[in-house]
Amino acid sequence: MLAITLGDPTGIGPEVVVKTLADRPEIQIALFGDVAVVEEAAKLCGVSLPPGVTVHAITQLLEKDRRPGQPNDEAGRAQVAYLVAATKAALAGSVNGIVTAPISKTWAGRAGFAFPGHTEYLAEACGTSEFAMMLAGPGLKVTVATTHIALRDVPQALSVEVIERAIRLTVVSLKDQFGIAEPRVAVAALNPHAGEDGKFGDEEGRLILPAMEHAKRKLESEGRRFSLHGPAVPDVVFRQATLGKFDAVVAMYHDQGLIPVKLHDFDRTVNVTLGLPFVRTSPDHGTAYDLAGLGKARPDSFGAALDLATKMVTQRVPKLLKAPLTK
Repeated sequence: MLAITLGDPTGIGPEVVVKTLADRPEIQIALFGDVAVVEEAAKLCGVSLPPGVTVHAITQLLEKDRRPGQPNDEAGRAQVAYLVAATKAALAGSVNGIVTAPISKTWAGRAGFAFPGHTEYLAEACGTSEFAMMLAGPGLKVTVATTHIALRDVPQALSVEVIERAIRLTVVSLKDQFGIAEPRVAVAALNPHAGEDGKFGDEEGRLILPAMEHAKRKLESEGRRFSLHGPAVPDVVFRQATLGKFDAVVAMYHDQGLIPVKLHDFDRTVNVTLGLPFVRTSPDHGTAYDLAGLGKARPDSFGAALDLATKMVTQRVPKLLKAPLTK
């Protein structure tokens, strides 16, 4: 069983969710959201939800608070409530994974959501510091060592521990959740030309190489089979991965990793949180208020997120739990 959170009820989340579910008539889903929002989105898009979709009514928003394209404080509180409820269900073992529709960081923040995004909230809710964000597309998978911070802060945020964790989580996930027996992972350098022997920076020798060695020792002690390559020249390594030389790339910062993956696989890229006790995926786009209510939002990325979560759960949990949902 998978859970879906509706995201911001005034964004495109409800539309891409109902379109995606309508295209999968046999699916079994626990949808955490608002009945009226779901029904109105389905009517707008001219679709019907499959019988296996159960809508858990976490909110009952008034008509004025659920108008597409008009974010507000009530909708901000609602999107947080959907996420909290689904997370509790996952931690209780009632669902094996969560697919999250987009939230507004601004409006969620106004509701007291003190996190940069889903990833950081889920990690804290699960009590883990061992987590990372991977962007997975059909042709390129990228994990970022640092996420939503200013570019000027990246060198100070990087450490042997931070980079080692991203490498290790990537290798483990590729094997345990993606079914790759011997993952091949490239680690991108931070600086141009991989530092050019220290001419353009020393992070490659001071941080990245030691991190790779630490990750290698830990993974080998667990009996894992894998290969690591790097520090790799950043302007080459992503192309090499798309050509099949590597199964994933570990990037040092947000845009270093997300620009190539979005360029290559924009409509099918999925955000995956590594290191959680359950599967979590999301589409790689935002609330798009300017499109909300028009029925034109494309469900490609959300559909890819749902399909990938299904595959990951099947790989990770051979026999799905059938415990009743916690109301």
